[in-house]
Amino acid sequence: MGTLSQDQLNRALIERQMLRERADMSALATIEHLFGIQAQEPKSPYVGLWTRLRNFQPKELEDLLTNREAVRMLLMRGTIHLVSARDALGLRPHTQLKLDRELQSGPFAARLKGLDFDEIAEAGRKILDEIPQGTADAGRQLKDRWPDREHTVLGNALRNKLALVQLPPRGLWHSSGRAVCTTVENWLGQPQNAMDKEELVLRYLGAFGPATVMDAQQWSGLTRLAETFAALRPRLVTFRNEAGKELLDLPDAPRPDPETPVPVRLLPEFDNILLAHADRRRVIADDRLGVVIGGKPTVLVDGYVVATWSISKERTISVDYIDAQPRSRQKAVAEECDRLQDWIRKS
Repeated sequence: MGTLSQDQLNRALIERQMLRERADMSALATIEHLFGIQAQEPKSPYVGLWTRLRNFQPKELEDLLTNREAVRMLLMRGTIHLVSARDALGLRPHTQLKLDRELQSGPFAARLKGLDFDEIAEAGRKILDEIPQGTADAGRQLKDRWPDREHTVLGNALRNKLALVQLPPRGLWHSSGRAVCTTVENWLGQPQNAMDKEELVLRYLGAFGPATVMDAQQWSGLTRLAETFAALRPRLVTFRNEAGKELLDLPDAPRPDPETPVPVRLLPEFDNILLAHADRRRVIADDRLGVVIGGKPTVLVDGYVVATWSISKERTISVDYIDAQPRSRQKAVAEECDRLQDWIRKS
């Protein structure tokens, strides 16, 4: 069992997140390798794929969404993710417990008290599978049956109890649209089929490892993954981080030299590289987590967050540095911003 420095963990994460060198992979294969892409902001997956792939064009992802090969839905941490159709059916059952807990303790809990959530879900399923629509719109129809409840509250119950897909044009590059939903079973024509938890952990490690049990739980929103890690232990290798905590990993996964050069990379809002660990110092310092919570797009220099970026209505990118950077690095950041700016203007 060896010790991995912060820089070693950084380089492993950068490599597995396809941020050292742009890859010649399809968008679908990349989405599956990354085990989902945060998609709370409809356009962010496009930037996330551009920064990881050579020659990526928005139409490739638009086609995946319209052809039902990829979907946008509530998944890890109770947030919207872009995943392949296969992963949608396999991952969504694992998120149900967290979403059920939200109904019992979240902001709508008091106004939902006394309701039979399964009964609401079944009524909502019929509405949304017959005519896809927003959850608040479906909630208005449910008020005929539960007139003493607010339609937004009933809609929130559907959001948590049903595996809902946000349909195109929501999530398209040129025409985002409002969130219109139907169930994943209706959209994909297949039932949910929970993937084995061991597969879930192995794929997490492949995309984000080396990691602790708490890291995997932070990424997924699941609990009690220690049991799964324990069952997998004979198939994994172990390390320690600089604080002495145990990290587990796939034996053959890349763990590059900490001196491996890393180019400037621009990340979209809420990129999973910033959210997939309980200890995020491998990519962003603790005193800068507010940048992530605020949902600002970030700039990686030498593998670490040093700035945020934004784009104007005129499609001009500007950078706000958190740390002072030498001129050579500022020049590299400006060049990458120019590349993204040109891509956005031509797409």
